[in-house]
Amino acid sequence: MIRRLYIHNFRCLENFELSLSGYSSVLLIGKNGSGKTTVSLALEIFQKIARGTNRIKDIVKPKDRTHGREGLPMRFEIEVELNAEVYEYTIAFELPENFREFRILDEKLSVNGQPIYSREVATVHLGKNGQGKESEFQLDWHLVALPLVQEKSTTDPLYVFKNWLASMLILRPIPSQISGGSDYETLQPTPSGSDFAAWFTGLLAHEPSAYTEISHYLKQVIPDLKDIKNPLAGTDARNLLVQFSLDQQSLNLPFEELSDGEKSFMLCALVIAAQKVSNRLFCLWDEPDNYLALDEVGHFVLTLRKAFSTGKGQFIATSHNPEAIRRFSDENTLVLYRKNHFEPTLVRPLNELQVSGDLINALIRGDVIP
Repeated sequence: MIRRLYIHNFRCLENFELSLSGYSSVLLIGKNGSGKTTVSLALEIFQKIARGTNRIKDIVKPKDRTHGREGLPMRFEIEVELNAEVYEYTIAFELPENFREFRILDEKLSVNGQPIYSREVATVHLGKNGQGKESEFQLDWHLVALPLVQEKSTTDPLYVFKNWLASMLILRPIPSQISGGSDYETLQPTPSGSDFAAWFTGLLAHEPSAYTEISHYLKQVIPDLKDIKNPLAGTDARNLLVQFSLDQQSLNLPFEELSDGEKSFMLCALVIAAQKVSNRLFCLWDEPDNYLALDEVGHFVLTLRKAFSTGKGQFIATSHNPEAIRRFSDENTLVLYRKNHFEPTLVRPLNELQVSGDLINALIRGDVIP
């Protein structure tokens, strides 16, 4: 799980730090523009790098810098605990005067304080090898080193860390873009969920028993659901078909004909199944209560929290919905606050703030301020 996240000079986040150690689930609340979605965008930068994107111009843009901080580096740091090992990864970008594209200022990956590699501008220093020797090589300063440094095996800490980062789920679903067709499979879905069908295919190919978890959850929230089929629709293509039954009646629907809320349930089912398979999955879902009826929100959020309460996974949600907010405690709710567009975002745990009366009413009044 993530122990610490640090972001500097990225949009509204300046010298911004989230301490998440020990939390299996966390809620981020705050007014629009306070930086909740920006946190997910920062995590998406780490995810893109781990998934192989190494050209800086494909990761960050000059417009991503905090307003008025054009001369300062943009820095991202993440500390993760995996298999009782602590991984720390840091990367900083700079845009010197007259440069049109960012370049690397520094980059480092260490495990339990021991460097795997470090880098200043174009020079990458590798940690000691089996013979106790260090080595170095030159790399285009517009390229990130993490996707390019080769791991020795699937037990290599470099492989473990990259695979975990790449497997993070960062979700901002757009149900209208989610179809049931796929011609490939993946375990690394996009934030929009547009490749849901490919994720469904990939998850079941990787772990067929995941269907039991998917079916168990969906039949709780959609009682007349009978089955989900994923038949071939060509040489490589597949199309999801959802089957319903009630008494003596039956109905087959193409996935596209499901409602936005039902597609959200489908996504939730895959998140739960993926966590069950991995046992150390990280998921950030930006406003998971979108598209749901009011009486569905509480159960939806609690189910996600429960899925991550065992094992070593971690779930983070953002929300404005009172029913979602009520499903978290003061201890695992973090308040983000930004006075105006000229000041950076502040963050404080809710249990450190003085809230007058009911939290929801205080939020409505605008009284919850770090």
